[in-house]
Amino acid sequence: MIAHIRGLILSKSPNAVVVECGGVGYELAISVSTFTELAAEGKEVKLHVHTHVREDALLLFGFVEMAEKRLFEKLLTISGIGPKLAITVLSGISAERLVGAIRGGDHATLTKIPGIGKKTAERVVLELKDKLDNMVGTAEAGAPVSLGGVADDVLSALVNLGYARPVAQKAVETVVKDPKLRWIVAGTDSGDEFEAFFRAAMAAVR
Repeated sequence: MIAHIRGLILSKSPNAVVVECGGVGYELAISVSTFTELAAEGKEVKLHVHTHVREDALLLFGFVEMAEKRLFEKLLTISGIGPKLAITVLSGISAERLVGAIRGGDHATLTKIPGIGKKTAERVVLELKDKLDNMVGTAEAGAPVSLGGVADDVLSALVNLGYARPVAQKAVETVVKDPKLRWIVAGTDSGDEFEAFFRAAMAAVR
């Protein structure tokens, strides 16, 4: 059973990475969140691995963060959620926001994730709500920190343009943390906050 891998990145995409280890190339399915954390091709990477064995295949799923792997494995305990759907879920929302939504019984947020319908969202909350202790730090695991109306609007705009939510959120948070752009976040300048915020976020997401 493969639990961890370290090697060189031969190729990568938003949903898979090929890692060379000991002369062998291992293909691992990954989430968009993990993809954004990967170094360039040819660089070394260390990944926590979940090995899924089927009668006709042996599938590997890689995670930069142990917390994401643990959450992935929690999702697998839910009836109707297999490994491919679980990795899709983690590509549609950050681990912190997912934990917060489950703990808060936020079905609306869960059903926005590709592949998660109302009944599945209800099962996820019912079965995992009280089983996520120590999954993510308390401050991170609660409801997302409010970034203000402008930030929320820009995040929504990026998602509507086709960017994965974790990628879009990371770009928005980059803008929020930039001291030079505080006036945009505060929304107290000339009324052009959205356009300025959107341009800055687009630059960060590229």
